[in-house]
Amino acid sequence: MDTITAYGLMLSIRFFEEAIERLFLEGRIMGTAHTCIGQEAVAVGVAAALEPRDALTTTHRGHGHFLARGAEPGKALAELYGRATGYSRGRGGSQMMMDPALGFYGANGITGGSIPFATGLALDAQMSRSGRVTACLFGDGASNQGTFHESINIAALWRLPVLYVVENNGYAMSTSTARGLADARVASRAAAYGIPGVTVDGNDFGAVRAAVAAAAAAARDGRGPALIECLTYRLSGHSRGDPRVYRSREEEAAAWKNDPLLRLEQALKAQGALDDEGIAARRREALARIEEAIRFCEASPLPEPASLRDALFAP
Repeated sequence: MDTITAYGLMLSIRFFEEAIERLFLEGRIMGTAHTCIGQEAVAVGVAAALEPRDALTTTHRGHGHFLARGAEPGKALAELYGRATGYSRGRGGSQMMMDPALGFYGANGITGGSIPFATGLALDAQMSRSGRVTACLFGDGASNQGTFHESINIAALWRLPVLYVVENNGYAMSTSTARGLADARVASRAAAYGIPGVTVDGNDFGAVRAAVAAAAAAARDGRGPALIECLTYRLSGHSRGDPRVYRSREEEAAAWKNDPLLRLEQALKAQGALDDEGIAARRREALARIEEAIRFCEASPLPEPASLRDALFAP
């Protein structure tokens, strides 16, 4: 994935998430959702470093990861609308979308819930010798869960092809890393398990892509797992309706100056790859894709009541 393509994808994720917040306020979709505004460079950087055969698992804040992996915005948004055209037929909502055909093995509403699942996917890849690498994304708060330590320990013991990618956005819901982590750098925990641990600028698409690509190559070569910490910032609230009283508006204003989209635009202009007109055109294109996705959802049918028991594991 070249940088201009990555920029367009980051724009689509940003506008997708902004649309979700607007649609909730307008009462056009119900329930709740967790947006990743400000974290787009992590999603796209990780996806750009993976091969089509690779697997990716995510968290409750997973829309961006799914779109980066190749999801259609309309089908993803249809899940939030509860429409039959959604990836989970309107049954999964924001946190329960998946599509193994895209190498996307789903989000999870349990903090750290996807970490052991990703480890199991890596064990399957090792046993089947498929060459598949699994990237497991989670937040800084999940690194305090027992499943984090148990999973990394067994992955290190068995040299499983799995990358543990922590999106350290500074807050576990409303708890800052200063209050929740004895060591603010999650990557330093890798030393306890004898695996590589690296911290990168999570607002730099190129830095994320390079770190994940190097770790994926090592894992594919049989050298086992790695822990990659991407330092970023959640510009939006934790979830719908979060007033963000746990942080100041001054802190947020400073974070907006480090917006990954703004930084990538500045880099592209400095390289001569895009000018202001080219950036404006790509913004219009991305926004049009999301507006078309909204129209698709609102024209889509609700699931038929008679299909309620379809595809149940234990009907």
